[in-house]
Amino acid sequence: MEISGFITAIIIGLIIGALGRLVVPGRQNIPIWLTILIGIAAAIIGTFIAAGLGVAETGGIDWIELIIQIALAAIGVSLAAGIRGRRP
Repeated sequence: MEISGFITAIIIGLIIGALGRLVVPGRQNIPIWLTILIGIAAAIIGTFIAAGLGVAETGGIDWIELIIQIALAAIGVSLAAGIRGRRP
């Protein structure tokens, strides 16, 4: 992975993490750095899933890939909020 690809993954991860956090209802007591990490992981994993399904490279905006990434980020944020919420 080139440095430009890594920087792009971080930027996309910021956006995907924020969108995933917005999709989850209620308040999430997780730090912003964790949201960013979840977003980056969701963006990378979502890209691999979309490639496996054959929808990663389409003409224009890759809506299906974006929806997969946001859904993964929402799941990740929900899990992280649930785990952190159980701590005393």
